[in-house]
Amino acid sequence: MKKKIEILAPARDLIGGIAAINSGADAVYIGAPQFGARSNANNSIEDVAELVKYAHLFNAQVFVVINTILYDNELETCRAMIWELYDIGVDALIIQDMAIMEMDLPPIVLHASTQANNRDKEKIKFLKDAGIKRVVLARELNLHQIKEIYDYADVELEFFVTGALCVSFSGNCYMSVANGERSANRGSCAQNCRLPYNLIDGNGETLIRNSHLLSIKDLDVSDQIPNLIEAGIVSFKIEGRLKDVAYVKNNVSYLRQKLDSFLEGSDKYIKASSGKCTYTFDSTLSRTFNRGYTDYFVNERHSSIGSWESPKSKGQYIGKLIRTVGGAYEIENGELLNNGDGLCFINENNEADGIYVNKAENGKVYPNVLKEIKDGTFIYRNNDAAFIKIVEREDSAIRKIGTTLLLTENENGFELIATDEDGNVSTVKLEHPKEQTKTGESIEENIKVQLAKTGFTPYSADEISVMFSENWFLPISKINEMRRNVFEQLSEIRLANYVREEHQLVKTSHPYPETKLDFMYNVSNKTARKFYERHGVTEIEKAFELQWDPGKSRVMTTKYCIKYELKKCPIHQKDIVGVKVKEPLVLKQGELEYKLKFNCKPCEMEIWEKDAEFEIEEDHFH
Repeated sequence: MKKKIEILAPARDLIGGIAAINSGADAVYIGAPQFGARSNANNSIEDVAELVKYAHLFNAQVFVVINTILYDNELETCRAMIWELYDIGVDALIIQDMAIMEMDLPPIVLHASTQANNRDKEKIKFLKDAGIKRVVLARELNLHQIKEIYDYADVELEFFVTGALCVSFSGNCYMSVANGERSANRGSCAQNCRLPYNLIDGNGETLIRNSHLLSIKDLDVSDQIPNLIEAGIVSFKIEGRLKDVAYVKNNVSYLRQKLDSFLEGSDKYIKASSGKCTYTFDSTLSRTFNRGYTDYFVNERHSSIGSWESPKSKGQYIGKLIRTVGGAYEIENGELLNNGDGLCFINENNEADGIYVNKAENGKVYPNVLKEIKDGTFIYRNNDAAFIKIVEREDSAIRKIGTTLLLTENENGFELIATDEDGNVSTVKLEHPKEQTKTGESIEENIKVQLAKTGFTPYSADEISVMFSENWFLPISKINEMRRNVFEQLSEIRLANYVREEHQLVKTSHPYPETKLDFMYNVSNKTARKFYERHGVTEIEKAFELQWDPGKSRVMTTKYCIKYELKKCPIHQKDIVGVKVKEPLVLKQGELEYKLKFNCKPCEMEIWEKDAEFEIEEDHFH
């Protein structure tokens, strides 16, 4: 059997979910009323139910995100909500908290969220044996590690393909909670990583001023899709439950076309849902929100991944500023710009600055505010008004399920049979007297024209046959009525024939790979504690949110490394390091201050609060 490969798109809400499916998503993930890691992208049960119905028509799936950590007083609410989600037909839940594994659950499929920090093959195998059907891998893994996990754990694997990157290992960032008690693990990250910082060395000297030192570029590993599939990935996930419809449609259509060209003629892989998409726009990732792109670590550590100038969307490079004349700018390639575009440039203080185009004509750009910009400055477009206007239109991405229609006769009249691309068959009969056409000539062509009008239905009529023994006459209104009914009935048949995978959890007690868990395992309730204890864990620290010791905590662990970005890495850049930096390095933002600790063995960086004490690792690698 061929293996199904899916594109998984984010849905902020019902409208975003429908747009993602129309653009070609094989599955969408969406927040429910509570407990999703984007607290401002929650949705009612009714809206999720509506999305499930729409998705299932195309054999696309709906996953609901319940990936925050839970407190004891929330467990019952969560369990009741899971039953409601099961009852409306949701395909799977994406979870972080192991308390869910202990609940009395319906037979709903469970996926382990990337928030569960899935980067270790033993732990991933443990989750599979505990009843998890799919694991969303950490974004930091490379192809070799993914293949190793797949061979060892033999579980469905999902990997992020485009979108924003958390600088931290997912689920292991406590910066937000330590600075104002907004917990990222509870769905309300304050994004401290996108702020500007000063970098100060161990001598108290400022090395870098006012730069977004923890802000990294967005991910794009779409060129690696064939390699990732070979390594074992079956689902390609787009980040962005807070992003707008234009971003989702642009990303989904871009990936759909890339993946389809890979799947075409493959004898091993097949797409995971039904229907074909047509677009009125050429998807280009750089034309909707992005911070520039990196393939992160998928091919090991090799180039800079920081986006230090600005955490905002720099967008598409247009050209250099030639000069400012009167109230307007002359910009290279200025004829590409439109009224309403947003432009971005880096000003003399090395900060991202922007202008809004009131009017663009004859290569001149008239801004809303004339700012002083040096000749030769690079100008980027981060809001492409004309492009977004096209993409936002409802008819810019249309998805149709292929059908063949056969109109034939029976004893009492006529019948229309629709067979879709998945082999579902819908038949409608019409009792109608059989009369020859007045001219005695066939009206087959007219009938075909009427039957081809599939309009706003999710179907296209790819082949139409009329099989009559005589040249019968049928009024247009009757042909249209049969066509309407046959497709309405086909939708009901498709939904009735949709098979949701089910999986009833059975409690297990196989040993967890660790016996001691520190706060980074995010154990925040008695039920999760019970789960780990049954699997042989003897010591369990409380989650950071429940035991935080202000001033001295480790608030982040990351694969991103400021030493590497500075070209001072003693391992990967030993030939060009020159003078070593004096540690500890400190990040400072107003009153906020953090110390950086570099763990070169696992190739990771830690961020600690300012009063923390730790040994500075000597570079023993030369």
